[in-house]
Order: sequence, then structure tokens, then C-alpha cells
Amino acid sequence: MRRAESLIAAQDDLTRVGNEIKDRHQLNISVVGSRSSALSGPDGARFSYPAQLEEALRERLRGIEIKVTAHIPSGQTTAEMAADLPKILSEDHPALVIWQAGTVDALRGVEPDDFRTSLDQGLDAIAAAGADVIMMNMQYSPRTESMLGVAPFADVMRWVAEQRGVVLFDRLAIMHYWSDEGTFDLYAATSGYAMARHVHECIGRALASQIISAAHLDADRMQTTR
Repeated sequence: MRRAESLIAAQDDLTRVGNEIKDRHQLNISVVGSRSSALSGPDGARFSYPAQLEEALRERLRGIEIKVTAHIPSGQTTAEMAADLPKILSEDHPALVIWQAGTVDALRGVEPDDFRTSLDQGLDAIAAAGADVIMMNMQYSPRTESMLGVAPFADVMRWVAEQRGVVLFDRLAIMHYWSDEGTFDLYAATSGYAMARHVHECIGRALASQIISAAHLDADRMQTTR
């Protein structure tokens, strides 16, 4: 269990998040990502990790107005998402942006150096808007690991997070850990919708824990005093 907790430990702070919650008793979050941040079907939005994150934060931060807005167009590269960020930031006014990137870039064969440039451009836009950011990397799948070269993109994201002092949600490592521990059978040829929902629920709750920790919030105290 100690190793699992270490995978969501944040080395950097979410200062804006902490201030918004303590001073204004609210938290607006924008999730920007690809199709791996969504679930299919008529109820997919209800069970995807952005909705699960909102629910988990509401449970743990009683009395705080929580709003999570998801922007998940299909097939966008990181460069295309970075170009859309100024509009998203001006419309949502988030205190926190969760930016999931890398999957489409790996599929399209984008050069890792170009990927890093796009990340920097997007992070500059988020910083200029005064928002905190959590970068999220790609999913882990043992069935496609050898076919889809995501490792260079994950390495770039870890390096950029370290150099810029931003929080990284290492979804790749977390799901790899769950697979190794037998929490989820990610080797199955057909994983099934129920398991996909459970994975998204766990991702949402892990994200909530990372946010609360990095913003230095006392969730237990909020539950008893609000």
C-alpha cells in the first residue's frame, strides 16, 4: 500500500487550488484530454473519471462548491489542445487544469521534441491565466505496450513536470501497478465496460487524493466544521 500511495504523492503545491477553497469555498476544474479520458455509451459521462473526480471531491470537501468541466474532443494532438487552451481558460476560469496528453501524439508518430514544445506552450497559457495544473500521462495497456511507443512521451512529461515544478498524475505507472498487483486484469482481450467504469472510478478518487494533498487541505476538518 505504501508504494501505491507514493505514486500519487505530489512534489509540488497546488497553491491556487488551496486559496480558492479556503478563501472562496469553491473549486472550478477544467479537464482537457483525449478519448482515454472518456467512456462510451449514453451514461459514459457519468462514470468517466472527470465525473468521478467531482463526486470524490464533493464527498471529501464538504461545503465546498465543486465543478469539473470536461473538454474531451476526439483525436486531438497536444499541439491542438494547447491551441484550444486559451479559449477554455477564458470560458471556464478554472483554478485547476488537469491536462491529459501523449496518447494521440504516440499514435500519430509526433516527435517527442515537438510534443515537449506543445506541452510548454500549453503550460505557459495555463500559467498566464493564473491556474494550477496537473499533467496526466497516458493509460497503461499490456496488450498494446509493445505496439504503441508511449514511453518516450511519458519520459518527456516527467521531465517537463520536474523542470517546471508542476504536478504530474502518473496514470501510466498507477495502472501498471494495478495490473502487476492483480487489481485489474488489463491483459484480458475484452476488458468489459464494468471494469472500465471501475478503473475510471479509481482514477477519479486517486486524483482527488492528489489534489487534496498538493493543496494542503484538511479534508477531515472540513467535513466536521462546515
